[in-house]
This record gives sequence, structure tokens and C-alpha cells, in this order.
Amino acid sequence: MNLIRNSLKCLMWGLVMVSALSACTGLPDGVEPVTGFDKSRYLGKWYEVARLDHSFERDLVEITAEYSLREDGAVRVLNSGTDVDTGERKVAEGHAKFVGAETTAHLKVSFFGPFYGSYIVFELDPDYQYAFVAGYNTDYLWLLSREPGVSEELREAFISRAQSLGFVTEDLIWLY
Repeated sequence: MNLIRNSLKCLMWGLVMVSALSACTGLPDGVEPVTGFDKSRYLGKWYEVARLDHSFERDLVEITAEYSLREDGAVRVLNSGTDVDTGERKVAEGHAKFVGAETTAHLKVSFFGPFYGSYIVFELDPDYQYAFVAGYNTDYLWLLSREPGVSEELREAFISRAQSLGFVTEDLIWLY
């Protein structure tokens, strides 16, 4: 009887862990990843123009994300930013894998072992010059650009689109 009870406990614990880990790779309501995505065109350096605040980028400015291809086909992610208090450049390295087809811009990114979070490109310039990116819920939002700044029209388009999807755009932090 104890063997059955322990087996059931292990099974339940495993299901809870799988459920918890997969919850972070979901999509916010209404957010649809870009299709026809070309991974090779997305690689390279991006500047973080705006974001919603979160602990892992708090007090950082001059933030960049650099994406390159790893030997195993995953995407190497190198995020860096300057700490406003110390002037020190902080760097975090991770990797990203596609959740489904590589032509759909829904990836899962990990900086800490087996724990992944969603990275969803939900709007992308046809020339891959800017991207609107969300996480697994409306607490995570970024505007990325190949250049440090963007036009006022693009800012307004980003805010409008994000508001329509339920993001709290009043809380955006503008870096450029």
C-alpha cells in the first residue's frame, strides 16, 4: 500500500512540476507570434528601447541582446546592460529553443538550467529592424530595435498595440 501511495505522490509531484515549468512558456491572451519567421535574419544585435520593469533588468540601462546560432541549432542569447549605480556592465548568457515550428516566433529562453520562459515576437518589421516581444503573461514586454532609438510613430504604434493586448503601458521604462 505504501508503495502505491509513494508512486502516486511521485506521479503527482512530477505532474505539478511539468505543469509549473510549461506555464512559463505559454502565451498571454490575444498575443499571437509572428509566422513566416526567419531565425537567421533575427540573429545579431538588438537594442532594448522600452520594457516593463522586472527584477532581472532593474536599474540597468544601455541594454542589448545579441543572438547567435549555437552548434546544436539553439540560439545563444547574450543580454547585457550597464548598472546605473556602479557603471558596471552586467552580462547574462542563455539559450533559446523554438516551442514549435522555427517559422513561428514563439521561443522558450533559459538562463537558469531547466527553467524556461516564453519569448514571443508578436510584431516584426519586414526588414527585421524592430520587434515587439512579450513573455508568458502581460508582465513582460519589450520593444527592441537594431538602432538605439525609434521614431515617435513607432513608439505610438508599440503603445497602442500593447494596450490593445492588455499590457500596462503607463509602466513602460523608456531607455532611448
